[in-house]
Amino acid sequence: MNAAERIGVIGGTFDPPHCGHLALAGAVRKALDLNRLLFVPAADPPHKQGVDKSPASARLEMLELALAGQAGVCLSRLDIDRPGPHYSLDTMKLLRRDHPDASFWFVMGADSLRDLPTWRQPRELVSLCRLAVVPRPGVCVRPDMHDDILPGLGQKVDFVDLAPLPHASHVIVKRLRKGEDVSGLVPPAVLDYIAARGLYRA
Repeated sequence: MNAAERIGVIGGTFDPPHCGHLALAGAVRKALDLNRLLFVPAADPPHKQGVDKSPASARLEMLELALAGQAGVCLSRLDIDRPGPHYSLDTMKLLRRDHPDASFWFVMGADSLRDLPTWRQPRELVSLCRLAVVPRPGVCVRPDMHDDILPGLGQKVDFVDLAPLPHASHVIVKRLRKGEDVSGLVPPAVLDYIAARGLYRA
């Protein structure tokens, strides 16, 4: 990565990755004029302790399939290859350490911006990057809504104009477990992988 790069970072379990993730990536890259967007799958997200999820290796392989051929996006193993739990702050510290001159945007939903004060050391996180905030159905937020707790936060938020994603991974999993068709919601290569390995069976 070059020093002048503008880099977006999107983390998650991606269980499974779906077409909404790809639409999000394209919208964020275009809106913020990013050189690239890093998908950083989490092996052990702290907010999903005890939640049943696919093995990290399977989620990584599905994400590789989903991102194949997508311009300007790439997969990072940063959180997969280190012990958890994986906090966003630690991820951004490592990226900033490796690329001290790049400009970073951490991509989050409006619900995450709403809940930001409950995150691990949110003030330090915001000092390392800007926040690219995408809509969530039924969630109303303002860039300055936490300025009393996190002074200056309003100047670090960029809203991305994007229709709220019509589906989420947990909804897709429920449909798969019911044997319902999710064609058009999940990239074909990912669907083939799911079928071949019997993932998300009831």
